[in-house]
Amino acid sequence: MTKKKLGTNTICAHIGEVKDEQFKGAVSPMYLSSSYEFLDVDVKRYPRYFNTPNQEFLAKKIAALEHAEAAIIFGSGMAAISTMFLAFLQKGDHLVVQNTLYGGTVNFIKEEFPKYGIEYTFTDGYTVEDFENAIKTNTKLIHLESPSNPLLTITDVRAVAELGKSKHILTSIDNTFASPINQKPIDLGIDLVMHSATKYFGGHSDICAGAVTGSQEHIDKIWNVAKNLGGSLSDMTVWMLERSMKTLGLRVKAQTKNALKMAKWLNKHPKISKVFYPGLKSHPEYKLAKSQMEGFGAMLSFELSDDLDSYQFQKKLKLIKSSMSLAGIESTVISPHLTSHALLTPEERRNVGISDQLIRFSVGIEDVKDLKRDINQAIKKIENK
Repeated sequence: MTKKKLGTNTICAHIGEVKDEQFKGAVSPMYLSSSYEFLDVDVKRYPRYFNTPNQEFLAKKIAALEHAEAAIIFGSGMAAISTMFLAFLQKGDHLVVQNTLYGGTVNFIKEEFPKYGIEYTFTDGYTVEDFENAIKTNTKLIHLESPSNPLLTITDVRAVAELGKSKHILTSIDNTFASPINQKPIDLGIDLVMHSATKYFGGHSDICAGAVTGSQEHIDKIWNVAKNLGGSLSDMTVWMLERSMKTLGLRVKAQTKNALKMAKWLNKHPKISKVFYPGLKSHPEYKLAKSQMEGFGAMLSFELSDDLDSYQFQKKLKLIKSSMSLAGIESTVISPHLTSHALLTPEERRNVGISDQLIRFSVGIEDVKDLKRDINQAIKKIENK
């Protein structure tokens, strides 16, 4: 049976296991060695080469989930995306990048690309026409994010992939918010798919990691840069990540189900002025999201009414945590203008729709009635102050 014929939960549970040939244990053994034999061996293993047994086999699980030929794992999502960029862009090249994008990626591009002589253009919007209008004769890579962080905008992934192929330009996507449970961009024609594996892949708020998937040829090119930059992660973390990914399908499907319920409830709440979630029929890209996603994801954002203090609202929450990260089994919130997009200027945030009233909501696996109760009690405590 081939990997593509296996069900998602079967891939999560079984693909990428390191077989315990000595003791026949039910879980992967952990190989913590930083030194391996180099005489008369097929593979010369070294942690910085991303090929220790645990690293090698976890990459197989991630590739199988994304329907990719190969994958490579990193010490963080930023290590993954920065290495990917530097593998395919050099002095004089041009990157087209979506304007609704994770703030850390935006900051990396603006601060580091000028040092390398790499040109870039942020799109005016997130339609395929916006991407096409930004292309130059020296464009080598188009990068997008869908759903985007934190406004959950949806880009036509298949159309951007076709645009790239028609112009002989590589395409890449940040698939962190959707995860391969809800979206498989390679099936839509995208060349490279990256993740902050800290998020849904880890899922328990105790791992920092990143990943890129694609063809073997493209991953080999990324590896050639990665081994020089040294962004590998420890085998202890790799082992924990492989264990966490066994429940990826179960977790994300449960969180996605909760998110849709919460989005519908918040959308009718008198103290919520706006809800951003692609699973709402009122979302401008609802039909597009439905056509290219298997589920709408577990992330949403909402704006509190102007009479509420967004900072105090988060302080009054009892069950839902204020957190810098996302995608754990526990529900969390943040203010993007203070965290993920804090490095942008106020004008830049306004241009991409990030208001001070915006709350990003990572929905967990709790009972929905408890999440609703928590939000209501927090609002009640601050609405008359």
